[in-house]
Amino acid sequence: MIVDVNAYLGHFAFRRLRHNTAAALLALMDAKKIDRAVVSSAGAITYRNAQTGNEDVAQEVRGHRDRLIPFAVINPFYAGWQDDLKICHEEFGITGLRLYPKWHNYQLSSPCCRELVNAATERGMVISIPIRVEDNRQRSWLLNIPDVPLEEIVGLVKTHQEARFILLNGIGYTGCPLGRKDNGLPPNYAIGLSRLSAVLANELGQLITNLGAGRVMFGTGMPFNYPDPALVKLEVLDASESDKERIRSQNATAWLRL
Repeated sequence: MIVDVNAYLGHFAFRRLRHNTAAALLALMDAKKIDRAVVSSAGAITYRNAQTGNEDVAQEVRGHRDRLIPFAVINPFYAGWQDDLKICHEEFGITGLRLYPKWHNYQLSSPCCRELVNAATERGMVISIPIRVEDNRQRSWLLNIPDVPLEEIVGLVKTHQEARFILLNGIGYTGCPLGRKDNGLPPNYAIGLSRLSAVLANELGQLITNLGAGRVMFGTGMPFNYPDPALVKLEVLDASESDKERIRSQNATAWLRL
């Protein structure tokens, strides 16, 4: 079984996406033998009101909840986010969030963000944070969105030790406390493998050694990215089959309480 913690539905403002409907994404998942995927709205990344994208995703996954797990995009800098969170959790049955602090113009240390993390944690929701959305070489000339600094993540996980975080689309974890052994941080975060190297520098292997295989999760970034590189990383990874199985599905199943 394979569970992808890093997938998307809908349109993106600056790029045409393929396989961005539930039917098309499921067909791609079938072709690549991916059983389940966490999905959020690609459109909500750039919408002024992200809730519109959450509504679209909730509608799109109806009839497919056995395979597509919706996450909400909540902007704590936008008025009324508390109502949006309540609707997403209580009416749409969404059990996790994705935060885009650089796209939505706030810091992870901002009071509004800390309030959102506390509110989501009280509801038992998982919080995922994509370090970036696109490769910077592909970005539009209209804007320049930096990656989320890993130092901000360090401060967040320290402050919210009861929360559960999944970090997506990042690299360089071994160069900061997040990826080091005996780092003094709570074990409340896991790391998606989509941008991690499995050969040469082999950051993926280093993270397994330093944090344990239970802290790494499979994720592709589709349809922004092709799923094949993530699948190949698991094939070439120098790790036991039991560790690979934890990364493929068991960690996500436990964290998402599937």
